[in-house]
Amino acid sequence: MKPLVDLTGKRGLVIGIANDKSIAAGCADAFAGCGARLAATYLNEKAKDWVTPVAERLGVEWTAPCDVRVPGQLEALFGEVERRWDGLDFLLHSIAFAPREDLHGRVVDCSADGFAMAMDVSCHSFLRMAKLAEPLMKVGGCLLCVTFYGSERVVQHYNLMGPVKAALESATRYIAAELGSKGIRVHAISPGPIATRAASGIERFDELLTRAASEMPGQQPVDIEDVGALAAFLVSDAARRITGTIIPVDGGQHLLA
Repeated sequence: MKPLVDLTGKRGLVIGIANDKSIAAGCADAFAGCGARLAATYLNEKAKDWVTPVAERLGVEWTAPCDVRVPGQLEALFGEVERRWDGLDFLLHSIAFAPREDLHGRVVDCSADGFAMAMDVSCHSFLRMAKLAEPLMKVGGCLLCVTFYGSERVVQHYNLMGPVKAALESATRYIAAELGSKGIRVHAISPGPIATRAASGIERFDELLTRAASEMPGQQPVDIEDVGALAAFLVSDAARRITGTIIPVDGGQHLLA
């Protein structure tokens, strides 16, 4: 089958593969199918067992640990990118975290520590990655992150992650403005609800999935392949004049929700 776009020779770093059902895995699959060279990360040794089969299936060139909460680990990762590739063409940030007790409670009840951790892992880490990627994107590139429509409207049980994703979307726009002169484009992809391991941490997520399907004009649920197709287009030269966007891939749910 002919690839959606041509990513032959482009070097991409995928951060956030949890297993073969994760959004990052769907994006990596699309990148690889379009000819990109890939590196991927795993959270820790326990998570590595889930990531390795995905990486092997997609022909990922190398993997490395990346827990943004561990001092120096993110810097070491980008040092490895420079050592192995001497450059980078695109990056996908698909990580988020909030302590369970803060995520499952009201936003007004969240702890200062829980809020700070959620913001650090889910938002500030994208800023850190942009800074580290900037000198490696010598002829331009593309930075992607993953958001959710709970950033702009109240979604029951999404709670603390709503304000955090709103911050991530704002950061996306500012990074795009600041790095645009270097040919670096930045986007936040906003999928509809997808049954991933990360999403299972949201209370009563099955109800959110059911409601989302009923709200989509075509009533067809979104899957990781849909997200991957958009991601592959955005990092390609076909999207070279598009930057600073928050793009929904939700079957039109944002029109009616």
